[in-house]
Amino acid sequence: MTPSTTKRTYYAIKLSPDSSHQQILGVLPPSGGGLRVLDVGAGTGELSLLLCERGYRVVALERYPLTGMAMEQVAFHQTDLEAGLPPLDGVFDFILCADVLEHLRDPASLLRALRPLLAAGGVLVASLPNSGHWYFRLNVLMGRFPRQDKGLFDRTHLHFCMWTNWVELFESAGLPVKLSKLTVPPLELRFPRSSGALWLRLANRVSSFLARVWKELFAYQFIVLARPAGRES
Repeated sequence: MTPSTTKRTYYAIKLSPDSSHQQILGVLPPSGGGLRVLDVGAGTGELSLLLCERGYRVVALERYPLTGMAMEQVAFHQTDLEAGLPPLDGVFDFILCADVLEHLRDPASLLRALRPLLAAGGVLVASLPNSGHWYFRLNVLMGRFPRQDKGLFDRTHLHFCMWTNWVELFESAGLPVKLSKLTVPPLELRFPRSSGALWLRLANRVSSFLARVWKELFAYQFIVLARPAGRES
């Protein structure tokens, strides 16, 4: 199906302190200084727009047109990632894959295509869901596999990977990964009326501690940095 005939589905930008988008923003320098960023699977373009406002030169790839100011400020290529990358000029200091690889039929092929687009010293930053999280494991153990609109059981996910699976996927594409940050379940979205409550802050702290101690079981998402083999630092 072409972009014009396919129903649009995407994640809105998440800017709560522990969200994947906020963690990705924290990996990049606060001031772009003209550095080039390729935002792969840019959604509505909100993350791309934020990076433009910080001084980055952003190229965004997405199946559907971006929304609002993003269309005016971001260099945009409307493309189906399943069909490969469009022609792109030059190389990039950062390539972002925010909540996108798990939605593709062949994420390894995309990673292999992205690898030569990294500048010397460049880094690919990706957020990856953890299908080894205790909530996921518990549902499967009880014989359930819910189909939800978002989260670990997102109905549009095509791959359900644990930490070792993600490591193997990136290594198969010649992009060894280094764990940078972790996220935990967004309790503030599950309990919006308790936003700011003491119990919710304490629960988030406990969840973050457990994720650091045992990422395979308690991390909700992994934020990783990847560089071509031989360029690791």
